[in-house]
Amino acid sequence: MISITDKTLKDLEFATVLQTVSDRCNTEIGKEKALEITPFKDKDSLMQALLQTSEYLSSFSNNNALPNHGFDAITTEIKFIGIEDSFLEVGSFRKIAQLSETVNQLLLFLKKFADYYPNLFEKSTQIEYTKFIIQKIDEVVDKYGVIKDNASPDLINIRREMSVVRGKVNQSFGTALSQYNSLGYLDDIKESFVENRRVLAVLAMYRKKVKGSILGSSKTGSIAYIEPEATLRYSRELSNLEYEEREEITRILKKLTNDIRPFKELLSNYQEFLSDIDVIAAKAKYALKINAILPTIIEEKRLYFRDAYHPILYLNNKNKNEKTFPQTIELNQQNRIIVISGPNAGGKTISLKTIGLLQLMLQSGMLIPVHERSETFLFDRILTDIGDNQSIENHLSTYSYRLKNMNYFLKKCNAKTMFLIDEFGTGSDPELGGALAETFLEEFYHREAFGIITTHYSNLKILANELPFASNANMLFDEKSLEPMYKLVLGQAGSSFTFEVAQKNGIPFGLINRAKKKIEGGKVRFDKTIATLQKERSKLEKTSLNLKEEETKAREESKKMVTINAKIQDKLERYQELYDANQRLIYMGTKIDDLAEKYFNNKDKKVLIGEFLKLVEIENSKRKKATVKEKIEKEIIKKQIVEEVTVKVEEIRQVKKEKKVKALKAEADKPKVALKIGDRVRMIDGKAVGTLDVIEKNKATVNYGVFTSKVSIEALELVEAKK
Repeated sequence: MISITDKTLKDLEFATVLQTVSDRCNTEIGKEKALEITPFKDKDSLMQALLQTSEYLSSFSNNNALPNHGFDAITTEIKFIGIEDSFLEVGSFRKIAQLSETVNQLLLFLKKFADYYPNLFEKSTQIEYTKFIIQKIDEVVDKYGVIKDNASPDLINIRREMSVVRGKVNQSFGTALSQYNSLGYLDDIKESFVENRRVLAVLAMYRKKVKGSILGSSKTGSIAYIEPEATLRYSRELSNLEYEEREEITRILKKLTNDIRPFKELLSNYQEFLSDIDVIAAKAKYALKINAILPTIIEEKRLYFRDAYHPILYLNNKNKNEKTFPQTIELNQQNRIIVISGPNAGGKTISLKTIGLLQLMLQSGMLIPVHERSETFLFDRILTDIGDNQSIENHLSTYSYRLKNMNYFLKKCNAKTMFLIDEFGTGSDPELGGALAETFLEEFYHREAFGIITTHYSNLKILANELPFASNANMLFDEKSLEPMYKLVLGQAGSSFTFEVAQKNGIPFGLINRAKKKIEGGKVRFDKTIATLQKERSKLEKTSLNLKEEETKAREESKKMVTINAKIQDKLERYQELYDANQRLIYMGTKIDDLAEKYFNNKDKKVLIGEFLKLVEIENSKRKKATVKEKIEKEIIKKQIVEEVTVKVEEIRQVKKEKKVKALKAEADKPKVALKIGDRVRMIDGKAVGTLDVIEKNKATVNYGVFTSKVSIEALELVEAKK
């Protein structure tokens, strides 16, 4: 049996979490239910709640989102149905029909996707599916909440008569309006409405000349509002019919209420079901906001929260664009109690509250923001003593109140209890309070309870070091700036940095030395040793963090290189395919050219056709049959490769062109050597070397041995001068 006190809920600020969940509900009933969430009493119900929330959370990231489950509360309607001879109004039936329709849609959906949402489906199987309620209401009420004409034979006859009479009312009024308007008896506005009845706007001086009933006048008295005599007769007839209509509607609503009355319990279940789903959805939305998951629930007595975030702090910091530091902590049979020490404002209390609140949320059916490899078991009790507990009402000091609380701990503490105590032992004489706190801690330890405490007392740090199944922990501080790093480190006690912090805050060095002399030298040395160890631990943490970052970067670079290599290999294969295809086309072209030359020489068509068919048969034997779709896909890929190669070739051409231009420019920039007959020369962009035979103006004749060429003298460069 799980038991959590109101004090624990208050200490861990559980109400703040519930308010955040409540704000995410769509219905008022859901909001109220969310605020009433408490830890579950049995494991089976808890696991159902956790799995249902986890399933709903998964719906945000798959293609089978749950349908709308919002509804208008029918609490009042359910009460009315329970009263004999009562009947509901039309609007109430519309709400009931919509509620029934929403439930039916959700039941069908969960049945269809039972594999995706097995636990939500299991919950839905407890609800009866029926169309009777919807059908009965739809027979009487339309989608706008109006009684249908064919709701009963009498109603349809009454409304037909009403329609006829309304026509007569309008016709008679129109006749009177035309008549009196032509006589000039009416004001410019001609007509108006009084008590929802159509009246003539008659000038006061002519009111006695208009036959009918005066229903009112204007503020100034210049206009009299008169209902014409003929219209009045039909209006009375219409009023009688409207009364009959109301009576018939009341009869219909009473009958419909009697038809629905047997389903009172089912409608109550419908509302409960949808409001439960609303709360589950709100918990899932909250989980999404804080990156929460369902850790593994185990039977073994072990709590392991990796990268655990305090949800309230996380959301507050997120709103302020500030970083929240996660904590990793483990409690097990070999390490049941952790004593956290170190300076104030380092995050000790937050670490304590994080573990307590997350365990409390989990045992209340909510997902928690931890790493997916986290796991925990379920505690029977969570006992807390956190914050300033001075009781003004009971006139108790902080220490008296804490002692009273410790007495409660001693009564309830056992092997399935988790206790969380902040600033253990404070509020009394340090020596005496520390000794009493040490005794309490020993008692909790011998009862095999699990717990986390924060303290500044050295004797508690030493005790945690001496007890086999307890350990010290500290919050890391920067060794130079003494700024908190908000990282919990297990295995070592933390220094309070009392004198270091005092020195940092400008307290004179002489005063600090005098203070040191007033206390035992052993305590100073002990605290100094702890401080030194913490500084070394801090350096190691930084080094480890840097190495991890470097390792992560190296892995990322390696992955990138593998990806790039795969892409290059793929490109090479595609280019090879294109090259092979082009080579085949060149080969075909050569063969056809040979055939064309043979035909040119012998003019033998028979041989040409035979050779050509043979060539085609050989090529077709290599082809593979492909579907139209495959051909289209192949053509698209080929087109992409050709375009890619064309771009690459164009880039290469551009580079070569730029190199050539640069070379020509460099050559042009060289000092020109005067050429003379007999010099060995060559073209600037050529390789062949010849002898300069003739120079005529800006033209030169170059002898290459086999032939001569006449070129511009500007296009030549000297290779070897004539000796």
